[in-house]
Amino acid sequence: MFNITDHFSRTLYFILFQILICIFSLRLSGQNNYWVFLKDKHRCEFDPYKYFDSKALERRVINNIPLFDSSDFPVNQDYVSLITGLVEKADFQSRWFNAIAVDAYPDQICLVSELPFVREVQLCETSGNNLCNVSTDTDIFENFPELLDEQISSMQGEFFSKGGITGKGVRIAVFDAGFPDVDTHKAFRHLRENGRIIKTHDFVKNRENVYSKGMHGRMVLSCITGLYDGKKIGLATDAEFLLARTEHTLIEPFSEEKNWLAAAEWADKNGAQIINSSLGYYYHRYFNDQMNGKSSLVARAATMAARKGILVVTAMGNEGDGNWKFLVTPADADSVLSVGGINPNTRHHISFSSYGPTSDKRMKPNVSAFGVAVVASSDSLEISQGTSFSTPLVCGFAACVLQIHPEYSNMKLLEEVEKSGTLYPYFDYAHGFGIPQAGYFTGGKKQNNDTSLEISLSNDSLFIKINPGLIRTDSLSYLYYHIRNRQGFIEKYAVLKVNNENVLQIPVDLLKNDEVVMVHYLGYSKEITLKDFN
Repeated sequence: MFNITDHFSRTLYFILFQILICIFSLRLSGQNNYWVFLKDKHRCEFDPYKYFDSKALERRVINNIPLFDSSDFPVNQDYVSLITGLVEKADFQSRWFNAIAVDAYPDQICLVSELPFVREVQLCETSGNNLCNVSTDTDIFENFPELLDEQISSMQGEFFSKGGITGKGVRIAVFDAGFPDVDTHKAFRHLRENGRIIKTHDFVKNRENVYSKGMHGRMVLSCITGLYDGKKIGLATDAEFLLARTEHTLIEPFSEEKNWLAAAEWADKNGAQIINSSLGYYYHRYFNDQMNGKSSLVARAATMAARKGILVVTAMGNEGDGNWKFLVTPADADSVLSVGGINPNTRHHISFSSYGPTSDKRMKPNVSAFGVAVVASSDSLEISQGTSFSTPLVCGFAACVLQIHPEYSNMKLLEEVEKSGTLYPYFDYAHGFGIPQAGYFTGGKKQNNDTSLEISLSNDSLFIKINPGLIRTDSLSYLYYHIRNRQGFIEKYAVLKVNNENVLQIPVDLLKNDEVVMVHYLGYSKEITLKDFN
């Protein structure tokens, strides 16, 4: 028999249940990630000699950084306690930015923002991240041993090897998605046997073990320091390492940028002199015009790391042949060494490598290296592609330079690595200053001589003529040129194959009187302005 009372009760319960689900869903969807920035660090005690590793203290002295800087003081724990009581979760506390990462509902964050010691609250978005490697196409790189040799020789790594320069004593922090097999792989045996993995931390799981998850970190680390059957994969085989897992393999970029900042502060504390970051954030989270070194949290963190005397080496990204096209953050950060990719076959820009400049017109990349490299696989070696691997190749190079010149500040190191580039003083937004060369630091690099290039005006065009004795017609014979305006911004640049003496013609009506034309060929550069002919 049908009972109307029972039916009414079931219907009412069902409606109430649906209402509760809706309320719960609305509440859940309203929870967000926020940064809470504080006004001061009152009553915070700090002893740098107890807090910092001796290498961190040494780095500060070399870079003329005060040991008692307020940005190193801890966050006020009374403030932390009050905020924790008002939100769902209080997470990482940033000394550098005097801020706390929290999870909270809008009504909770409103209460937090009213606290007298809170300076600002910022909502964090949650999408868009990238590990800067791309799928492997080995068909065009068939000679595996040759590629392994050339990723070192392209930087004149033999000059470092002959001088016994291996990055010894230099401490490098590597941020990535995990380092599986690094605790067992033969390519890293020299690190394990000599105790050169100083510290590790997984900022995703909040634990020390980083030897699992994404294989990307293993591949990247091998391009800095790998040694396989006596063959170098990277140049810095005797460097020391801090390994940090900062990346979720799933898309969760707020936590990843937060983890990047946390890892940078950890690396600073533990004496890192160089940070390698083959990571980037861009599409779905930022727009191209935000690639200005100031918009993203990770760019601001990278800039702060540079201010602490650390050389940050980071990837340009792999968006050169995609819709995004331009660099990713933190490659846009000021004072960091951003690295682009080079095609091993042509020795100029590889198609996927992201282009500069930054949205505020600063030059990027700074330098470039092979965008295709031999890397450590799970138990052997393989070939992979991406600016993820250009970056650690340059990182290992920089560590060797720092071994030669331990007195260099991080900015001096960056500047000298740029000057060692194959194209220097020429630059453009695809190659930067070219591939760093060890000979610059060991006396083996040819000095620039612009008399080998001649620029003349004829029939309303500029002609570039190369000294006949220099002309090569092999596969690596390219001429580079750019046209830049009075502000120093490049208006146009190109790479041309050289087949004869008169290789470049520029119609004068395309040039303004104060624009500069700069030309580079096989280590020789020259620049002129149109008014030089008036």
